[in-house]
Amino acid sequence: MDIAALSMAMSQMNVRTEANVSVMKKTIDQAETNGQEVVKMLEQSVQPHIGSRIDIRG
Repeated sequence: MDIAALSMAMSQMNVRTEANVSVMKKTIDQAETNGQEVVKMLEQSVQPHIGSRIDIRG
C-alpha cells in the first residue's frame, strides 16, 4: 500500500470517528433533555391532597 492510499484510509477513519462522536453527543443531549422533561412532568403531577383521606362509610 502506498503512502497516498494509506493517508486517504486514515483520513476516512478519522471522518467516521468524528461523525460517530458527533452522533453520540447529540444522543446524550437528547437523553438529558428527555430526562429533564420527565422530571418536570413528575413535579407537575404531584397532588398532595390525593390519598390523605379515606372514605370508610361507603
